[in-house]
Amino acid sequence: MKKLFRSKAKAEKTKAPKIKRETSLTDADYNRRKLFKKGVNLMANEQLDDAADVLEQALRIDPKNVETLLKLGYARFHLDDHIEALRVYDTILDIDVTNAETWNLKSLVHYEQKNYSKALDCVEKAIDSDPTYGMAWYNKACFLSLVNQIPESIEALIRSIEIDVKNARKAVKDKDFVNVRVEEGFRRIIEVVVLESIRQGYHTIGSIVWTTFLDKADAEDSLRKLLERGLIVKHEKREIFHRIPTYDLAPELAKKVRAEKKSLLGITQKKLPAAVKDLKELSQAIQDVKSSIENEELEKTIENFEPFIDSTKCGKQMIEQFFEEHREIRLWKIRLKDRGFHYLQDNKQKMLNTFDNIEVTVTKQLRTEITQS
Repeated sequence: MKKLFRSKAKAEKTKAPKIKRETSLTDADYNRRKLFKKGVNLMANEQLDDAADVLEQALRIDPKNVETLLKLGYARFHLDDHIEALRVYDTILDIDVTNAETWNLKSLVHYEQKNYSKALDCVEKAIDSDPTYGMAWYNKACFLSLVNQIPESIEALIRSIEIDVKNARKAVKDKDFVNVRVEEGFRRIIEVVVLESIRQGYHTIGSIVWTTFLDKADAEDSLRKLLERGLIVKHEKREIFHRIPTYDLAPELAKKVRAEKKSLLGITQKKLPAAVKDLKELSQAIQDVKSSIENEELEKTIENFEPFIDSTKCGKQMIEQFFEEHREIRLWKIRLKDRGFHYLQDNKQKMLNTFDNIEVTVTKQLRTEITQS
């Protein structure tokens, strides 16, 4: 049986080398990060006034920290301090005029002010900076609907759905599209929501309604129209004493979607170049792992390390471009499994710094690829 206790002197001697806490004396950015995390936690608790004050303190240490500025702008926006939110976003754009997220957030401030022409101008700049930014296309569709530019609104909405089909599900409940709901193009978007749900493996009316958030009547109406047009087929599944209708894509449509990479709206899918797709996946993986590290979520961090190691995901890209970092991440994963939460705490900032450096390179590459494509 292992001894449960050791002498205090021996325990301290063994443990001492592992303790490496960051302080304001060893890390010049320590106080800013501490204030930033405090501000984010206050925002999560909806204490926006306090969060804004703390984030302002963090900016006194580093006035050009974009991450802090974005959070401050978000807090000011939700406090309805639109003038200050715009000032913060303009500060970010002075640092990086191609920051698509900032242009999109700035468009939402103008949207809240009902200044739709300025909102459109900003969201166009977001799309210019990142043509694959699905939410910017979605917001553009909303703004165009509100100024009664109906065909343009539907076209922008379709583009947003081609990038992220979840935008179709969001659109069917969005009040900003009240001006376009009667249009045939919008009715087809409701149908694409149903078709995509079926394509993803939801074959009964109950599961379709559950996954799409559509009213049952709208879902049934779309299923009827899709059956009439031969886009889906209907079967019945026997369950004890009941027969439950089930739906599948028609064989020809299923083959067409696979072979021609077409969207379910019948418009050729604008497929992302492979390089852009890989970089966006890597960028998303970075955001996921940074979040779990920042929140000190041990199991989630171990899980989020996997895409950087797995050769079928981002592993190959990491080996080719970030070999040393790839090796470090593999070691971290082993250490986290062996040593647990304290190892995450002790190495948290080193991990974050590494992923920050990778993110800078990936962001630059992504913008270059988007511009060239």
